[in-house]
Amino acid sequence: MKAIWNNKVIAESNDTVVVEGNHYFPHESIKKEFFKPSETHSVCPWKGTASYYTIEVDGKENTDAAWYYPEASELAKGIKNYVAFWRGVQVDN
Repeated sequence: MKAIWNNKVIAESNDTVVVEGNHYFPHESIKKEFFKPSETHSVCPWKGTASYYTIEVDGKENTDAAWYYPEASELAKGIKNYVAFWRGVQVDN
């Protein structure tokens, strides 16, 4: 699977985990040069508190377009520190 934004592959892995229709990529599969930590957090009742990244490619920013669970709940431990995408990031084979 590949995650693409602004015509650049920002993550690539054969080991994604699908939860609620979202592909979660192993943290080591993201291209860290495109990711900036965000102060944004949200809470999922069953997964826990999510942290976000802003994606920056070729001078364009996509605010809070990636999220992950640094401390996932017991139910979501399979995606702890895995990264998922939204806000126009294309994920496909």
